[in-house]
Amino acid sequence: MTQIRLHNTKTRRKEDFVPIDPKNVRMYLCGPTVYDRAHLGNARNVLMFDVLFRLLRHRYNKKTVTYVRNFTDVDDKINARAAASGRDIGDITAETIGWYHEDMDALGALRPTHEPRATQYIAQMITMTDDLIEKEHAYVAEGHVLFAVESYENYGALSGRSIDDMIAGTRVEVAPYKRNPMDFVLWKPSGDGQPGWESPWGYGRPGWHIECSAMALDLLGPSFDIHGGGNDLQFPHHENEIAQSTCAGHDFANVWLHNEMLQVEGKKMSKSLGNFFTVRDLLDTGVHGMVIRLVMLGTHYGKPMDWTDKKKGEAENALRKWYGILQGHGFNPALIKALKVEGKWKADAEFVGVLANDLNTSGAISRLHVLAKNKTAATLAGFAHGMEMLGLVNNWSDIPMFDGAEGGADVAPAVAAKVDVLLAQRAAARASKDWGLADEVRDILNSAGVQVTDVGGQATWTPGPDFDAAKLGDV
Repeated sequence: MTQIRLHNTKTRRKEDFVPIDPKNVRMYLCGPTVYDRAHLGNARNVLMFDVLFRLLRHRYNKKTVTYVRNFTDVDDKINARAAASGRDIGDITAETIGWYHEDMDALGALRPTHEPRATQYIAQMITMTDDLIEKEHAYVAEGHVLFAVESYENYGALSGRSIDDMIAGTRVEVAPYKRNPMDFVLWKPSGDGQPGWESPWGYGRPGWHIECSAMALDLLGPSFDIHGGGNDLQFPHHENEIAQSTCAGHDFANVWLHNEMLQVEGKKMSKSLGNFFTVRDLLDTGVHGMVIRLVMLGTHYGKPMDWTDKKKGEAENALRKWYGILQGHGFNPALIKALKVEGKWKADAEFVGVLANDLNTSGAISRLHVLAKNKTAATLAGFAHGMEMLGLVNNWSDIPMFDGAEGGADVAPAVAAKVDVLLAQRAAARASKDWGLADEVRDILNSAGVQVTDVGGQATWTPGPDFDAAKLGDV
């Protein structure tokens, strides 16, 4: 069995993943606050956790893995959107959740096992808050309930900072009723027009951080395997989740995963720079969801991901080639059933091993390039399984069709071998910095109409519309 290894933010090292209960593997991802379309950066940890979900189900069993991703549907941003638009809060959140599902579905993300909405768990939040007050980890002040960070001696362990450092380096809400500037809100009063619920402390609504702790406890239990999100949530959100859950007597999450942020053409995505766009913006301009997915997975989750037009073009070319191979060899549900042994894939061990090494999606993509060179349906089984594991194919009855897709079936094996030899010469010339030879090989390939794509450190190719094997020469 392949050993999964993950980089645990809590311990700051890569560790063997050992589930608390192999028959009940559990993970939680902090989901969106639903008041607007998901931007491109929001999709990154969805895709990261989607691949992890697939990997865990491959390693253990589909029925034994539980994946929870929440919707925050009570928040001041939602209130502000409702006030500005004059629309009902429930209508806004329902519409936004619908948009989110549409966009993540387009990226090939599987739906989690549970998608709880914060407003469905108010009673559990009140119970946890009351318990923290009783245990003297929280206090009531002017209608608010606040968590006392100094009551938890390990506060700051996840982010590696002391309370003094946090106060100095973070903008915190200064309020006279706080004992410590870092104390955070568990419950706050609601005014006219704001959503609220009755509680022991008056009519009000929960703070942000208590939501995930209450939902995780209810759906996954007092201890579970993996919790994740973007590294922007490491502090204060995840730090606060750990503090309140631990002080309530729960072990909470064993492994913490955090993905790095997204850039656009080397710059931080922001509205002021004009490079801010949503997933829907890309989809509506004709960018296929699988192209977005492949570009995202081309960078390891622990490194900043740079979205560029060049990467988009490379991903389109790679997928055009790959989908053409699958279509050209007749991959469909009946063939998939025939290729499986007792209903299970005969996976490529190297592909799975690379992916299991801290979700090395870029390395897994490189392996797909190698596996795609096989010439029969039977030998392409590992490639097909890898496409499914990375979520690049989710329905074998409907493999995506890209214009100009080529399966390679009309290219004779001897001709394909010539191209492969030229690509190997090109790679060797580049490695030895023999740029003259590299350019010479490139010119041969171009003149023959060979379209070359470099993705994940591996070159792949497809015959272009003007492909002429005679111009490849003798290799």
